[in-house]
Amino acid sequence: MHYYPHGYPYGNPYCGNMPYQYGGNPNYWSNPNGTMHNPNVVSHDNGRSMLKDCGGNPFVINIHEAAKQNNTYRTAIWTGKHLQVTLMSLNPGEDIGLEMHPDVDQFLRIEQGQGITQMGKSRDNLNFTRNVGNGSAIMIPAGTWHNLTNTGNIPLKLYSIYGPPNHPFGTVHPTKADAMAGGKGKGHSSESPIIGGKTPDQWVHHTEFLVNEGLEDVKRGINATHILQEFILMGVLVGKGYSPEKAYETVEEWERTGASKLLRQSKNM
Repeated sequence: MHYYPHGYPYGNPYCGNMPYQYGGNPNYWSNPNGTMHNPNVVSHDNGRSMLKDCGGNPFVINIHEAAKQNNTYRTAIWTGKHLQVTLMSLNPGEDIGLEMHPDVDQFLRIEQGQGITQMGKSRDNLNFTRNVGNGSAIMIPAGTWHNLTNTGNIPLKLYSIYGPPNHPFGTVHPTKADAMAGGKGKGHSSESPIIGGKTPDQWVHHTEFLVNEGLEDVKRGINATHILQEFILMGVLVGKGYSPEKAYETVEEWERTGASKLLRQSKNM
């Protein structure tokens, strides 16, 4: 049995064919004939309601209304292979927290409230400072230290777009304290990094087929050089978007047909 993160390729059954408008009540979607219960919204023990992550599926939402009605510090509503959208809410005086994403560009848009954003090449030199408010868009290049602080007297509501994703699929942080739990390293969140849409553990599950095939080669007495050559090549192909099974078949074909003379040579060592 193979592991498919987030239900792939079958997808989340709750994220398709939904009315597009996020209505006045966070537990419902509005439509021309009234309201209907929204299965994309889940309730938590603290009484807050939040959207499920519908990443990987076609999805349309009134992002302005969703951002305004969100009361969580961070909720991921769409996490794909190359893009992630989260909703955020900062209490008066609260900030996101000084951070830097080495390989992630970020876009923020303010939907309610006012604040100040700071950016710079180092954590000790945030020389780019701007006041922001309703409608402000903030672009943060990868490798840039940044922070956003609510300077108003009402919650600062916004949404964030990461490219590629920066948080695990389905991330929900009801409060900033929840997001900070476990501590943060410099320039990194405390969560597992997302590379190519998967956390490290998800990549381990995804490539389990190749690990098992490699172990079988060891049992068959195939020399270590050949095994390493083959499975490093397979890993490269998986990184290029091949499924583990397709990567295995491709490299085996290179050896079988002689497309790779070096693979044939190493197998006979």
